[in-house]
Amino acid sequence: MSEIPAKATESEDPSDGAREQTAAGAAAPGDALWQSSPPGSMYDYIKVASFSIGPDGLVDQWSLRAEQLFGIPAARAVGMDPIEAFIDPDLREQGQRKMAEILDGREWTGVVPFRMPDPPRGGRGADGLAEVYVMPTRTAEGEKAAVCIVVDVRTLRRIETDLAASQAIFGQSPFGFLLIDFDLRVRRVNQRFASVFGGTPDDHRGRGVFDYLPRGEAERVAATLRRVLESGDPVTDMHVTGHVPGSEERRHWSVNLYRVHSGSGRPIGVAWLATDVTSRRAAAREAAAARRNLALLNEAGARIGNSLDLETTARELLDVVVPGFCDLATVDLYQGLLTGDETPPGMADGSAELRRVAVASAVADAPAGRASEPVKVGAVHHFPFNSPCADALRTARPRAVPAEEGSLVQSTLAVPMVAHDTVVGLVRFARTKGSEPFGERDRDLAVELAARAAVCIDNARLYRREHERALILQRSLLPPGDPEASGLDIACRYLPGNAATEVGGDWFDVIELPGHRTALVVGDVMGRGLRAAVAMGELRTAVRTLALLDLEPAEVLSALDEIARGLGTPGGVQQATRTARQPRDADLSEVYLATCVYAVYDSVTRRCTFANAGHLPPVLVEPGEPALMLDVPPGMPLGVGGEPFEEVEVELPEGSLLALYTDGLVESRDHPLDEGLHAFVGALTDPARPLEDVCDHVLNTLNTHHGEDDIALLMARVQGLPAESVGDWTLPREPRSVGRAREHARAQLLGWGLETLVDTTELLVSELVTNALRYGEGEIRLRLLLDRTLVCEVWDGGLVQPRRRRARDTDEGGRGLQLVQLLSAAWGSRRTPRGKTVWFELPLPGAEAVLADPAEALLSLF
Repeated sequence: MSEIPAKATESEDPSDGAREQTAAGAAAPGDALWQSSPPGSMYDYIKVASFSIGPDGLVDQWSLRAEQLFGIPAARAVGMDPIEAFIDPDLREQGQRKMAEILDGREWTGVVPFRMPDPPRGGRGADGLAEVYVMPTRTAEGEKAAVCIVVDVRTLRRIETDLAASQAIFGQSPFGFLLIDFDLRVRRVNQRFASVFGGTPDDHRGRGVFDYLPRGEAERVAATLRRVLESGDPVTDMHVTGHVPGSEERRHWSVNLYRVHSGSGRPIGVAWLATDVTSRRAAAREAAAARRNLALLNEAGARIGNSLDLETTARELLDVVVPGFCDLATVDLYQGLLTGDETPPGMADGSAELRRVAVASAVADAPAGRASEPVKVGAVHHFPFNSPCADALRTARPRAVPAEEGSLVQSTLAVPMVAHDTVVGLVRFARTKGSEPFGERDRDLAVELAARAAVCIDNARLYRREHERALILQRSLLPPGDPEASGLDIACRYLPGNAATEVGGDWFDVIELPGHRTALVVGDVMGRGLRAAVAMGELRTAVRTLALLDLEPAEVLSALDEIARGLGTPGGVQQATRTARQPRDADLSEVYLATCVYAVYDSVTRRCTFANAGHLPPVLVEPGEPALMLDVPPGMPLGVGGEPFEEVEVELPEGSLLALYTDGLVESRDHPLDEGLHAFVGALTDPARPLEDVCDHVLNTLNTHHGEDDIALLMARVQGLPAESVGDWTLPREPRSVGRAREHARAQLLGWGLETLVDTTELLVSELVTNALRYGEGEIRLRLLLDRTLVCEVWDGGLVQPRRRRARDTDEGGRGLQLVQLLSAAWGSRRTPRGKTVWFELPLPGAEAVLADPAEALLSLF
């Protein structure tokens, strides 16, 4: 001990020494005992200081550690009497004797209470307790001196307490506790960890995470440990999965990681605190499964059955279960049920034909069904008699389907779809490898889901059957497609009578006429059954034929009256006319009567001409005005004959609403006709609403569910052709009018942005105006109308209708109307009160119709 130099003043910080030693390189083997302690040694925790006492008993050297321990700088401490400075006055006399002994050459060790010197600004210094080791030494002059080593006893006792507490926590903790160093090796484990992974705590020293966890999991954990070591950020509740020795059970741990530091603050490793949460995870999975099942059932109740369509309902089921319940699913329904059979053949043995109506998969490469024989959607197939699927259909009980070798599917349930004690099909749920196989709880849930879907599918099947029957009737009564008309917004409704009543003869129609005009027809054949339906079909066909002749409404009804009178006569209309002049003693059961209202609307003038044959009056609703029934003379029903029909012309304001209907809408056993008409007029209170909504409102307001008669409702909102879409010119009867007509047509089309139609229109206008000059009478009127198509009309006062003829090769003329027919989409002529009108129609650019090239059309005439 006498070899310790008394005058040493170098730093005594062990960490500094370690850094210096590391920088200097490895020491020589003979100097190993004198190396500085590495970080983490006891000197990082114990407060140790040194100072030296000169021959005069005063401090002559004061170390940096002494400055830290006593809080007195060296400049102040050197020259102080340690007894006077640090010892309590009551103990100074004893301290002086010990100092004399020390300076006399004796070593001394003991525990000394001390007190810090009073601070310069006043106050009393703090008390302490130090273990002092005094070693005698000599100065360079040979005088006796001493070196004192001082240890803070209270720090030592605190370290002892902390070590005992740490040992108790580490050893008695019910959680797995590890200390992992910078090499990710275990330095220490507690008994709890060793009891789980086997052996004693010492057996685990030096092991790594790869010795406890699967490779993939170990790599993830190792990366997390490195991140904690580098950043110092703790990790809480990290989920780790693995196995313990001697067990194949999958275990789960919740791990907390935090970096551990030495007394000097240098990181020395990572503490690992693990809790086994396997049972907690299992309970959480059970609770989650129960919540998932309830959520699936709730979702199934909300989403399945929203559509009365078989395929849509099946897809709704699969949308619910994939991928929330399974990875793949298919729905097969009995082919007989889909085709309308009430009891499909072969249902008893489960081998009847089925059609696959829906397939869903969350796995791209997994086949839906048997991998060897995949069934596509829409395909018809059947299951072998001994297959689990056929057994499920026979017994109406779910069956597990064995997995095929090499298939991605590991678990399949075949669940019959039972509705009202009837099996309607089969749904198969499948889970692929990597998913949890189906359990009993899953089986019960699958049965419940299939049963709910089966009821909805059975309801959809019944609805489809009734709907298809209704469609057959409706298609024979309603106009083909959605009615469209120039200058009118059309909405219509047809409600057949109930199953207890026979088919009626109500009908309606919307017929497009030349010049952007529209014919609106509503009629009702008296009587019921097949005879009435056939009569209605014949009258409807006759109306469309007469409308194409462009007759006036009264003329149309007069012709229909003749046709109706001939329906029940074997000889037709002529025989009916001769019979009408004779006394009528025949059986009146063969007489066909019908009511009809026929209206022609002109979108340019917004004027509508009505003719009525014993039908209920039309209803008109003008903007801002209450609804009113138009005063149209009813006339006699069709088939009576002998009476002419009158016409009434009405100007319809823009935005007004026109309603035509049959008596089933306003009359029933419980509601007389007057009451029904009053209710109908009262229901038309808001004509500005969307027309479809107005129809629905009328049907919902009136008593339309009695089913005693058919109901036909035709509503039209007036939307006249805008003034900017009409070009109208009057031309004098002179040759120059042909050129002027071309100029007017060109300018108007350019203004409408129809440059591509200019040449064709000029050519055809020139032909029609030339014909009017050559064969017509009076002044000439040219009119262009732009709506869904372009219509050109040439008016004159002549009554002779143009007739197209085929010109001979030697004829110089006679090809004008042939050219009009070749270049236009349609053309024709009609009588007017003051002459006739010849017209042609051209499709607008972008329409599907393709017109002939004018040059090729001209060449084709020769």
